[in-house]
Amino acid sequence: MSINLSQYSAGSYEKGYQYKYFVPTRINSSWEWSSVELNHLLEKSAVKLGELNACARLVPDINLFIQLHVTKEAVLSSRIEGTQTNIDEALLPEEEINPERRNDWKEVHNYITALNLAIQELRTLPISSRLLKQVHRILLDSVRGQHKMPGEFRTSQNWIGGASLADATFIPPHPDLVPDLMTDLEMFIHNDELQLPELIRIAIAHYQFETIHPFLDGNGRIGRLLITLFLVSVGMLEQPLLYLSVFFERNKHLYYDNLTFVRTKNDMMQWIKYFLVGVEQTATDACDALKKIIELKLQIENLIQTQFGRRSSRGYVLLQHLFKHPFINIEQAAKVCQVNYGPANELIALMCRHNILKETTGQSRNRMFVFKPYLDVFREGDL
Repeated sequence: MSINLSQYSAGSYEKGYQYKYFVPTRINSSWEWSSVELNHLLEKSAVKLGELNACARLVPDINLFIQLHVTKEAVLSSRIEGTQTNIDEALLPEEEINPERRNDWKEVHNYITALNLAIQELRTLPISSRLLKQVHRILLDSVRGQHKMPGEFRTSQNWIGGASLADATFIPPHPDLVPDLMTDLEMFIHNDELQLPELIRIAIAHYQFETIHPFLDGNGRIGRLLITLFLVSVGMLEQPLLYLSVFFERNKHLYYDNLTFVRTKNDMMQWIKYFLVGVEQTATDACDALKKIIELKLQIENLIQTQFGRRSSRGYVLLQHLFKHPFINIEQAAKVCQVNYGPANELIALMCRHNILKETTGQSRNRMFVFKPYLDVFREGDL
């Protein structure tokens, strides 16, 4: 069986008890289209992904910088779901966060933990319901949604929008259908017999996952995480550096509208075009950020070499640490550089004078410093 994009039928509504739920068409089939525009967008997005991989290879110690990409993704993907934490707060320890914002902070950190674990698990475990359930369990640990079956597919009906099933914007499939639909999705992801470009495959898979909505909570974040996991697993991304939440967050209504129009207008073509534009723009932004990081690193290393004198060696050590942990206090700097408080204080002061670090608390005690020029690279586009 083959599905033609221009004649695609998204599914049908089935009657439940006093409501109708949507049953999506199975997707584990070959797909075809004749759109020149779609092929052009596919080519452009693939080229930009290639450029991002090339940029990443030029960055020395790329692992130093991946964590901040992960943190930004966690912040923005969680923000789409309503959290208020920003990237600065996400990088601070929990005790530095205002008590009324700690739940949001915890949700973001759960996402970071879940994403890091998933990337690690990909070495031995394929993308599967088992992996997604494992990630979901971490995502909902001790936060809102912790009582909504963490790590398990739903066994009750959920809905999107509205206060109840009676006024819901969208009602996903009946829970009895979820296992079979997820099996179909999993088979589609791994079906090597389908002659389907991987970017088209994950665009369709993301839509299908969000439509199935297999969990009671956290579907949006898991579905967006699925995109990066897939691209890494098939080798299109050499490093986990591309996160479409940045693109989706810029205009959330457009993201939701394009997903909705697949179901209401059978317009899978428009969703895929939108998705490919997102890949192209996000890959471009990520590559630009990496170039800025390389330039910043070289500038600061040159400044340390020419201006720090006998403190140069410690300055290099602290700089390496700051690329992974952009917030620091003097006690931490002393530990990193293996010196006493006095020399660490002098080194921090020197970095402040050269605008590498900036004090954030305005206090004379318990001061915290931020690697501002580095964080500024990631704040760009952070709404």
